Amino acid sequence: MTKAIKKQALGRGLSALLKDPNNDIKSADDKNAEQVVGNIIELDLDFIEINPFQPRSNFNEEALNELASSIKELGVIQPITVRKLDFNKYQLISGERRMRASKIAGLTTIPAYVRLANDNESLVMALVENIQRHDLDPIEIALSYQRLIDEIQLTQEQMSERVGKKRSTITNYLRLLKLDPIIQTGIRDGFISMGHGRALISVENQDDQADIYQKIISRNLSVRETEQLVKEYQEKGQQTATGKAPKPSVTPHTDKVSDLAAKIAVKIDVKVGANGKGKLTIPFKSEADLARILELLQGS
Repeated sequence: MTKAIKKQALGRGLSALLKDPNNDIKSADDKNAEQVVGNIIELDLDFIEINPFQPRSNFNEEALNELASSIKELGVIQPITVRKLDFNKYQLISGERRMRASKIAGLTTIPAYVRLANDNESLVMALVENIQRHDLDPIEIALSYQRLIDEIQLTQEQMSERVGKKRSTITNYLRLLKLDPIIQTGIRDGFISMGHGRALISVENQDDQADIYQKIISRNLSVRETEQLVKEYQEKGQQTATGKAPKPSVTPHTDKVSDLAAKIAVKIDVKVGANGKGKLTIPFKSEADLARILELLQGS
């Protein structure tokens, strides 16, 4: 919460700087321009005009209303990008859906990245420096990588060289932006880790994503436990799609395993591969339960 308040205060402060007619920043060479480049600024929606060259003209009304509802609850997760044209006059570069939905939600301002004339290299330097900070959450890092792709047209290979990170690391961060906004917010606020988010990416259905997310929070699940839960959801989805349950592992010893499970009153999990190798798992609830099971096994 403190981090969010600080971000908003910073955005308002920079917005006030841009509104000062005695300090009208138009170029990356102007005084105080370094405070603007690469930072999030709260801009009045009335100061922003749509890019006339925006190729997209049709927006799904239902999807916009859903986004507006999300913005009412969570705010704008990913800032828009604008180009400064004149004093208190900006042109949208990217984020028209977010801007339209923000107006529907009743917002008067929106977080934005402001591009200035001849600020290309300055922006790259600001973003790379920003990524190297230790206090950024995974979503903030992912958004910085995405800006380098969208606005500077850097490839992931070029980014890898500029920021000193493996390409696979960059890819893992970028994939987080495919998560439901609620889950992205959970990562930003520290409710779940990047590892939890990576496990959830493989779940395509957003309702299932949200369901698993709630279980992670309520049960305080580890990343490994989350991965197992995701696996169970995927198997359940496969069963629904085919109308058949996954076939259980069958071996010549299946009956003996069933007898043993009945004897120790525990469900035993047996997995056998095509080569005959496999794994037998006997769960226990406590040390006392483990001692009970071992005693029964020794008496067999």
